[in-house]
Amino acid sequence: MNVDLFDFALPPERIALRPALPRDAARLLVVDRAGLRDRIVRDLPGELRAGDLLVFNDTRVIPAQLEGRRDAARIGATLHKREGPRRWRAFVRNGRRLVDGATVDFGAGVTATARDRADDGSWALEFAGEEPVELLLERAGRMPLPPYIAARRPADRQDAADYQTMFARAPGAVAAPTAALHFTPDLIAALAAAGIGHETLTLHVGAGTFLPVKAADTADHAMHAEWGRLDATTAARLNAVRAAGGRVIAVGTTSLRLIESATDESGTVQPFEGDTRIFITPGYRFRGIDGLLTNFHLPRSTLFMLVSALMGLERMQAAYTHAVENDYRFYSYGDASLLLP
Repeated sequence: MNVDLFDFALPPERIALRPALPRDAARLLVVDRAGLRDRIVRDLPGELRAGDLLVFNDTRVIPAQLEGRRDAARIGATLHKREGPRRWRAFVRNGRRLVDGATVDFGAGVTATARDRADDGSWALEFAGEEPVELLLERAGRMPLPPYIAARRPADRQDAADYQTMFARAPGAVAAPTAALHFTPDLIAALAAAGIGHETLTLHVGAGTFLPVKAADTADHAMHAEWGRLDATTAARLNAVRAAGGRVIAVGTTSLRLIESATDESGTVQPFEGDTRIFITPGYRFRGIDGLLTNFHLPRSTLFMLVSALMGLERMQAAYTHAVENDYRFYSYGDASLLLP
């Protein structure tokens, strides 16, 4: 499909620079067969049904942005994907100043050797020493805010809490599964009281989620890989919910992409562990989910293509027009939509 079909105008003032407080006070646009409804996230128990199941991503964002030097050259690195115990693939600013085997000093006793430059310009960074890389990042790294926020303000101490979900458990993401940022313990308790359960899976979100689609046609776009795990117990729970007539509602596109990667042609969710490069565009047949709660996405992005595949391009264009005209807040710290096809 022509990527231009997924473009839309977004005034810059619609981009949220901080989350709603409290988290479940964010606005919620419900999109279903009845049309569009303006709600608040804490209204969610009344928008779902007893027997439904929400699926959250329990990945935890690591301080994946590093600033260092190679001799006199300033080098910036955003870790993207773990390739080994001490090796991470990274997008590098000023990477032309690196050669294979060059050492970068990130301060605080943290150094890494650059290896294996890829066609996309990224480098593998092999961290020196014996300490776990996670400890090194706690010393030298900072929270990797999305570029559309980082371009307008620096990350600060508040982001260390704001950019983690209440489910964050498994370190490894370099971007938050932002739809889950809206949830609080009180909201989870209200959902449980309404007969709506929840499960978790793990998908380590990579910095590639922010890469623009440069191809003119979706068929020519190379999707980034992300590592995920959906265990046998969770798979059985998802299958049981649907067998009993309930709906599986993915919270966030990361949860959706992993569930769809794990679901076979018959609609049965299987255990899954490994990389997924699933790229969902209109025409895709959804097998494992029945709905999605997600934030509002960038024009021409793979995520706007995904929601258009779920709900139809014209319906999502209308929903986003409504959101812009009614002052919804967009992107990672913005408001949410509940999409029920």
